[in-house]
Amino acid sequence: LVPFPRTPARRPMIYIGIDDTDTIGTPGTNQLARRLATALPRGFEFVVALRHQLFFDPRVPYTSKNGCATLLVRSAPGRRPEELAPMLRAVMGAWYVPGSDPGLCVTEHVPEAVVEFGRRTQHEVIQQKEARELARRCGVFLRGFGGTEDGVIGALAGVGLLAAGEDGRVVDRPGWGWPDAFAGEQPIDVVQSRGVDEVREAKTDHRVVAGVVDIGKHLRPSYRGGRVVLYVQRAGEETAPRWSALKLP
Repeated sequence: LVPFPRTPARRPMIYIGIDDTDTIGTPGTNQLARRLATALPRGFEFVVALRHQLFFDPRVPYTSKNGCATLLVRSAPGRRPEELAPMLRAVMGAWYVPGSDPGLCVTEHVPEAVVEFGRRTQHEVIQQKEARELARRCGVFLRGFGGTEDGVIGALAGVGLLAAGEDGRVVDRPGWGWPDAFAGEQPIDVVQSRGVDEVREAKTDHRVVAGVVDIGKHLRPSYRGGRVVLYVQRAGEETAPRWSALKLP
């Protein structure tokens, strides 16, 4: 266990990573991320929760598809990440499922080495020892509790991927609630009112400003350039442009 880094007050964003919190037949890590978002104390504002795809390989233990989850939190002046750790740990402890191997990472300083570590976990088998040593060297809070504690690998990786701002599928935004009934065909402006910064055509990367988009069962935009982006493909013209949402990693 390492201490929290002392970073300047002008850095209000806190990065939280969690992994390996479930087993087959139990609520998944994405649901735990939503639970943590609702449990934040006063002075900490939930911004977005993401699901990141890690290396999907038989050599890596996983419950279903080897994904981790992250939360981006904005802190009020004077509030610090070490205030969050006990609360997050308590919620995760109450959630604990025997057979899972949870890990938790909390920091407001994400060095480039952690970003690179996150990218590597998407195509390499990484050992727990490396994650712990990197967190120690970088002064990043990383803790495992229960089972093998292998969740520290995905928790640290998720923080790196979140900080890079170019990876992940959005699983929660302020006001979404769960279960979320927002589904099916929706006007573009209504989709954007749900916290989507941009709707873009995947083929051309052009911004889409009009029409109707079929988002499917759930709204699942991507996180690109530090923004929430829904990628779509053309589905027809009729009286107005029609689009279908693409659920990208």
